[in-house]
Amino acid sequence: MSAHRPEPGTPMTFRWRKWDGSPHWANEGVYLGADQWGDWVGQPVGWRSRRPGREFTAEGPNVTLIPHPSAETGAADFALTVNRRHPKGVRIYIDLGWDVRWGPDADAVETELPVHATGIDMDLDVVRVDGERGTWVDDRDEWAEHLVQYRYPADVIAHLEALALDLEHRVRAQVPPFDAATGDVWLDALEALGLDRDPGR
Repeated sequence: MSAHRPEPGTPMTFRWRKWDGSPHWANEGVYLGADQWGDWVGQPVGWRSRRPGREFTAEGPNVTLIPHPSAETGAADFALTVNRRHPKGVRIYIDLGWDVRWGPDADAVETELPVHATGIDMDLDVVRVDGERGTWVDDRDEWAEHLVQYRYPADVIAHLEALALDLEHRVRAQVPPFDAATGDVWLDALEALGLDRDPGR
């Protein structure tokens, strides 16, 4: 395990930025541990996620997998969040990303909890909802807008567009770690910590 990972049970922030370095979501959580798929961070009920102009508290517990880094880049290219008791029935939400990695926040943006993981949010998301709507690739309009605004490199565009379709297929097929059992192990571990807060606080 990398020295950048905190001890299991440590409160932390997972901070996203956009391609131009501007701040995006900063998610409070607690480091849970690692398995064959990567490292897991839990967000108990009542813990916060913030970005400029928006904030919400988790109404149900969720856990986020930061996959093992690529041997080529030393980073991951997505983060998988698995929800339990989500008010809109969202079971899986995958943020496609770039340079998703463990380590201190190089930009030193203030957060209440120390930043132990960062990544660049790359617009496209893969979503699975319990119910008729099922699984789809989301935010294609934002992706198309930012292709122009941020001038993403051609190799990054090709990689992420192919990855979105691959992830959509794997989520629909419920291939591990996109199955129920893998996430539920970590959701059970999170809830056993008893860290929920009153969402009104």
